[in-house]
Amino acid sequence: MNLTFFDQFMSPQIMGIPLIILALLMPSIIFPIPNNRWLTNRLSTLQMWTINLFTKQLMLPINKTGHKWSIILTSLMAMLLVTNLLGLLPYTFTPTTQLSMNMGLAIPMWLATVLTGLRNQLTTSLGHLLPEGTPTLLIPILIIIETISLFIRPLALGVRLTANLTAGHLLIQLTSTAVLALLPTMMTLSILTGIVLLLLTILELAVAMIQAYVFVLLLCLYLQENI
Repeated sequence: MNLTFFDQFMSPQIMGIPLIILALLMPSIIFPIPNNRWLTNRLSTLQMWTINLFTKQLMLPINKTGHKWSIILTSLMAMLLVTNLLGLLPYTFTPTTQLSMNMGLAIPMWLATVLTGLRNQLTTSLGHLLPEGTPTLLIPILIIIETISLFIRPLALGVRLTANLTAGHLLIQLTSTAVLALLPTMMTLSILTGIVLLLLTILELAVAMIQAYVFVLLLCLYLQENI
């Protein structure tokens, strides 16, 4: 039974070919291609308004030097958002429940922010490892602690996204299993459990959107420290 619950997190395959690449390409397929009817199409206009709103919110904590990252960060958030939401549909696969994929997104982006800081302002970036006014005896310990916390950042990004989505999917599956199991014997309890399942689904929709935003927002904060 435990293996059955975690089968939903296995990458689907057809004739031995993994379909995770198709799942990752799905967000780009949903967004329309620019044409002459771009502004007259209500769906396209709504999508562009939403993207512009998200971009403004993401760029608020960043000065003008970092605005060149807006396309990368907005595209990353759009991909994570659509992928998380599509993963809530029945009989679908959520690539962002895979720690390997999330770490593959977190490590290069975090490393890019760190290298940007080391290239543009080496002294300031290294100064973050040692707060001003630190007692002499605490300098080696604080440098070690700050270095460890720096390298933990990408791990925290990937694990946070994976853990939240995985926990939500497991809760939904466990609750739906309980609804079907209680339906023949205890109808009232099954209906109450179904209401809980509906509330969990709404909560997971919010989590899917919030986690995509938090992932990119933390990258924006890391970028602001290094520019």
